[in-house]
Amino acid sequence: MANKGQIGVTTENIFPVIKQFLYSDHEIFLRELVANAVDATQKIKALAASGDYKEELGDLKVCLELDEKEKTLKVIDNGIGMTEEEVDKYINQIAFSSAGEFLEKYKDQIQNIIGHFGLGFYSAFMVSKKVTIETLSWKEGAKAVKWSCDGSPEYTLEEIEKADRGTVITLYLDDDSKEYAEKARIEGLLQKYCKFMPVPIVFGKEQEWKDGKYVDTDKDKIINSVEPLWTKAPSELKDEDYLSFYRTLYPMNEEPLFWIHLNVDYPFNLTGILYFPKLKDRVAIERNKISLYCNQMFVTDHVDNIVPDFMTLLHGVIDSPDIPLNVSRSYLQSDASVKKISTYITKKVADRLESIFKDQRDQLEAKWDNLKLFIEYGMLSDEKFCERALKFALLKNTEGKYFSFDEYKTAVSEAQTDKDKKLVYLYATNVEDQFSYIQAAKDKGYDVLLMDCELDSHYVNLLEQKLADTRFARVDSDAVENLIPKEDKVKLEMKEDERYDLENLFKAVLPQGNDYFVQGDNLGENGAPILITQNEFMRRYREMSALGGGMNFYGSMPESYNITVNMENPLVAQIWADKLSNVAPQAELPAEAPSDASDEEKTKAREAREAVRKAHRADVEAFADGNEKLHQIVDLALLANGMLKGKALADFISRSYSLLK
Repeated sequence: MANKGQIGVTTENIFPVIKQFLYSDHEIFLRELVANAVDATQKIKALAASGDYKEELGDLKVCLELDEKEKTLKVIDNGIGMTEEEVDKYINQIAFSSAGEFLEKYKDQIQNIIGHFGLGFYSAFMVSKKVTIETLSWKEGAKAVKWSCDGSPEYTLEEIEKADRGTVITLYLDDDSKEYAEKARIEGLLQKYCKFMPVPIVFGKEQEWKDGKYVDTDKDKIINSVEPLWTKAPSELKDEDYLSFYRTLYPMNEEPLFWIHLNVDYPFNLTGILYFPKLKDRVAIERNKISLYCNQMFVTDHVDNIVPDFMTLLHGVIDSPDIPLNVSRSYLQSDASVKKISTYITKKVADRLESIFKDQRDQLEAKWDNLKLFIEYGMLSDEKFCERALKFALLKNTEGKYFSFDEYKTAVSEAQTDKDKKLVYLYATNVEDQFSYIQAAKDKGYDVLLMDCELDSHYVNLLEQKLADTRFARVDSDAVENLIPKEDKVKLEMKEDERYDLENLFKAVLPQGNDYFVQGDNLGENGAPILITQNEFMRRYREMSALGGGMNFYGSMPESYNITVNMENPLVAQIWADKLSNVAPQAELPAEAPSDASDEEKTKAREAREAVRKAHRADVEAFADGNEKLHQIVDLALLANGMLKGKALADFISRSYSLLK
């Protein structure tokens, strides 16, 4: 005779816990039910190993059976099963009166509540209108029972005939969850959550091609690998084992650079394998490629609250029973176990990189271009990793040679220390585009680093803080004579009206839309007529702003260029002499209005002065417009910097042909 009763919790207070707090997606129900079945199977194995269970274990596995027509799904195990008393204890008596009271009472043990209170099983009601449990305990003399509930507080519990030890849970799927009555959907979820569970998971039969179609065979289709690579000792594995496992996880990816096998059991349990993917193609960087498992059960591939942010660039698997599951991200961020695990993983990654630097330097150099984005990101975002990385991070120069920070300091300190005793690291971001600047630096006996990573504008800022008495200067940020000043330079003396004319002369033929700071300098007769550079500070901070460096106002400013005119260059000297011959000096400016003048008088005086300046500026601009040599040397400088485009480029080509005649 069936017993009837009420579950010790109502649907009004259990579902807020299940749906809103513990579970973010209904599909989790399958993971929970299979996990319970695996637990039951593991427990019978443990009982047999201890001698408490002496009967035949049989073929231990978890089977899923789907009836697409009837919309039922069964999860079947031959584990320890349950007695009637255990069903009543673990299924019926969920002893709390409200969700709020429950969460408050168990907030400190929140990571353990699912298995302890049977809530994993109750996730079945998110997709089912009715659920039954048929179970027979391993205990001698136990009788099989069937529990049935339609999601209301009422249940029935009755004795049944069942020959085999274990449990069968049957879900009668509701109309809103008919997607779970599709074979492909269930198989997809099993592949996602159960691919590496420690007990064979069977779903359907293997198929073979016969008579023009696939047909079922008699062989069970086992979904999972019960001994994934991370559960084995590193000493048992070869490189090919790690590469093969990587191909299993990411079949479309290139082979990884190298990997780290995590294996620790104190003060927390953690296993896993982390791979360093190639990051050369920065556009295709993939995050969220680390899968989190709990006892070989997939939990999530969003581990950004478990590993430091830069580690999310890695690929692989982390498995730990000590990481709380099904809880909020804010809880993960504050959990002590998670913080310890995060610190441990960071240390292991740093240890691995340092060991490669010391023992396999040639391999580190060969893989550096694909690795440096990860290293730089780590140094920028994690202080402890940065301190470690200063020992193994590399610098690469434009000739393709690699240096540690200490090695590079020794190599360039004699030639590249300025008058203020600061070591100046020159760098380029593109060898082709900045070739002339690089060559000029080399001609002076300087070495130039290649820093072509997107993060380098931030990275050089960091290095200037970490490396004592050191500054970085891009090789095209100034004339080579000014990049590493050895002594105080005597500035070119020009009168105010001369500086005014020089500025207007060159601005007249420069492209519109940018800010230009024009100044004269003595760079030698053989120096270029014009040097176009960008202020190191402004350019660097514009780049940082573009990457979200918190200085967005720099990104909204127009491009700014320094225009250095070499007054000792013969072409410039000739143009300047022609200007003096063809443009009359500016007329004397009218006097400024006295301080006690009226606003109207001040405005008139200011407008009169501006009219004189405007008239003279128009004369200078007219001269500039008609001077082909001026246009030519400016266009050559623009061309060298990749700034000559469109009509201006076409005009330059036409003018060049004309000048060659």
